Amino acid sequence: MVSTAVDDPAHFIAPIAYTGDRQAAQTDLLKILSVVPRTTVWHQGDGRIQAESRSRLLGFIDDVEFFWPADRPVIEMRSASRLGESDLGVNRRRLEQIRLAFADYRQS
Repeated sequence: MVSTAVDDPAHFIAPIAYTGDRQAAQTDLLKILSVVPRTTVWHQGDGRIQAESRSRLLGFIDDVEFFWPADRPVIEMRSASRLGESDLGVNRRRLEQIRLAFADYRQS
């Protein structure tokens, strides 16, 4: 599990900073999530996106959440395995890849 809302350095991940309109940032992130392999968005609204990602081999499900606080231009996020404690770094790598894709998308 990794989250922007924890103090534990092993599980902390920095939020994604953005410039401009909050709604545009949400739209851009949805476009990116639509091409993340084995990821399905199941809720969007109220400044929140919730999705699930399945592992390639065994189909394990990770819950992925994004939240836009009203007072700061950042995207808070969390990714956690539904089963077990160790994810072998998959959740962190996924969110870091989404961060990079978001930055690249917004620069183009």
